[in-house]
Amino acid sequence: MSAAEAARPVAGSGATAAGPRPRRLSTRFLRSELRLIAGRRRNQMGLLVLAAVPVVMAIAVKVSEPGPGRGPDFLSSITSNGLFVPLAALGVEIAMFLPLAISMLAGDAIAGEANLGTLRYLLTVPVHRTRLLVVKYASLCLGALWGVAAVVLPGAAIGIALFGTGPLTTLSGTQLDFGAAVWRVVLVSLYLAAGLAGLAAVGLFISTLTEQPIAASIALLIFTILSWILDAVPQLEWLHPWLIVHEWLAFGDLLRDPIAWDGVLRGLSVNGAYAVVFWLAAWARFSGKDITS
Repeated sequence: MSAAEAARPVAGSGATAAGPRPRRLSTRFLRSELRLIAGRRRNQMGLLVLAAVPVVMAIAVKVSEPGPGRGPDFLSSITSNGLFVPLAALGVEIAMFLPLAISMLAGDAIAGEANLGTLRYLLTVPVHRTRLLVVKYASLCLGALWGVAAVVLPGAAIGIALFGTGPLTTLSGTQLDFGAAVWRVVLVSLYLAAGLAGLAAVGLFISTLTEQPIAASIALLIFTILSWILDAVPQLEWLHPWLIVHEWLAFGDLLRDPIAWDGVLRGLSVNGAYAVVFWLAAWARFSGKDITS
């Protein structure tokens, strides 16, 4: 069938050649971006590092068998329930490893394309700049979820294999059965992924300011480290509620019975505000940027 024949209306269909067809919402661009992220060797190695931490922690605790009261609450509780392994690993990795993973992804979002000389070609496909930013940020959000899953899934597997699935003792002292405990771990995972998504918006904005992905990654990592440092200074208590990292460790409130929602909701609102403000800042910067590479 020729192109001209394909354009003719089908008899009885009521369609006209002049009538424009409604555009379908396509996820092709997003799927392509996710394949690109998943296919990069350095991202694969980063996921392996994230997954290795809970495995090493679980084996170390199994071999050493620390007594009660030694180490953080989650770490000392590992032997009572294997689901404490991913929780303890998240508590360790949220400070540095997970933000580092997001920094690597966010640095590549725009600056990486500009550095490789592919950004101009992406925009001549044509891909609208707003759509490009939406897809890039959506892929970063999914990357944050991947990063958390890379910690939780192997951590839960090795924890259950080594320590079993007894009742999970909450921070309030009550006990949850296995199904309820798994649901709490899922809530913790989603909460921390949301926090990392807020950080990813900051990284997306930084990525629009430079054509060097390494510089963007380092800048976002420095931003995270400074946030942790400022959050630890008592004299800056007035600033703490506005820091992106301040409520990340509030995920422990999801392990109380009943759940203490105040800190969690504050964390979601602050990280949501960071996501909106910095995505709009990235859009304002990128929409008028002269693309030369």
